[in-house]
Amino acid sequence: MAELATLARPYAEALFQVASKGDLTKALAEIDALAAVASNPQLRQFADAPKANPAQVFDVITSVANTPLSDASKNLLRTVIENGRLAALPEVAHQFRAQASARSGIAEATIYSAFPIEPAQLPPVVGALEKRFGRRINATVALDPELIGGIRVVVGDEVLDTSVKARLEAMKHALTA
Repeated sequence: MAELATLARPYAEALFQVASKGDLTKALAEIDALAAVASNPQLRQFADAPKANPAQVFDVITSVANTPLSDASKNLLRTVIENGRLAALPEVAHQFRAQASARSGIAEATIYSAFPIEPAQLPPVVGALEKRFGRRINATVALDPELIGGIRVVVGDEVLDTSVKARLEAMKHALTA
């Protein structure tokens, strides 16, 4: 089976094209709500059941989403259900959010750290990253104890790795070369 990112890309791009003509903030809220519902394992089990038809799945999701949906979001949801791609909906939301951020000049970044980063420590780090990458950064922090120390930053397809683990790997490579 293809990667979820590959499956989600055309859906995210199509929704972005339609939503960019209207209220992008509303579209972001709608796709996030749909992604949250689609992430539920019980709902996906119901959707995958042979006796559940697409109309039933659509009705359940829209009632649980607890937000009014635009026609574009409803069409996306129907298409995703009919094509059996409900599991890709959270990735569609992620890619849609990335496209919306890129349009506004903001890059989504994930900062992996071996230790928790305090909220007061984050602004200087983000400021340095914005200078390094040349654009505004919307950062999320994730813990990765394997880094030993330092941080690893992923912005789109760019990676900045200043972790102890990366330095040790570089020394190992230099010593064995």
